[in-house]
Amino acid sequence: MNSLSHPLDKFDCAILAALQSDGTLSIAALSERIGLSSTPCWKRLKRLEEEGYIESRVAIVNRQKVGLPVTVFVSVRTGQHDEKWLRRFAAAVIVLPEVQEFHRMSGDIDYLLKVVTTDIKGYDLFYKKLIKAAQLLGVSSAFSMEQIKYSTELPLELIAHGLPA
Repeated sequence: MNSLSHPLDKFDCAILAALQSDGTLSIAALSERIGLSSTPCWKRLKRLEEEGYIESRVAIVNRQKVGLPVTVFVSVRTGQHDEKWLRRFAAAVIVLPEVQEFHRMSGDIDYLLKVVTTDIKGYDLFYKKLIKAAQLLGVSSAFSMEQIKYSTELPLELIAHGLPA
C-alpha cells in the first residue's frame, strides 16, 4: 500500500473478495453482488486498481491439461549472503519459467522455490539450469505427491471485521 492509498472498508473488501473468486464479473454483476450501484462500484474498483490493491486479473490455467503436472518445492542453501550475490542469484532465478514462487527464508533454508514442470526429466533440466546460476551449498527437492488445497484467494475476512462501511 502506498502513502496515497485509502484504508479499505467493507465494500472494498467485498469487491476484492468477489473478484478473487471470479475476475470476469461485469460491473453490473459486481455491484449487485456487493450491494452498491454501478457508478460507486466502478469508482471503487478503479481506485483499488490505481492504488495497487488489484495487481492484475488473470486466467488460472489447469497445469495437468497443459502438461505441467509436477510440482517441486526446492530448498536452496548458500554460503554467501552478500547483496551482490543475492542480486545475481535472484536475476538468474527470476527468469526461469518453471519457477512459480521464489522466497528468501529464515532458518536453515536460505531460499525456497516452487517449481512446476513436465516430469522428472523436466525437473532435471531445471535443476541443471539452477546450479549454473550460482555457487550453492545445497539443493534439496521435495516432489508434491498430491495437491490437497490450492487457492489464489487471500483470506480477506481476517481483515474485514470491524472495517467502516
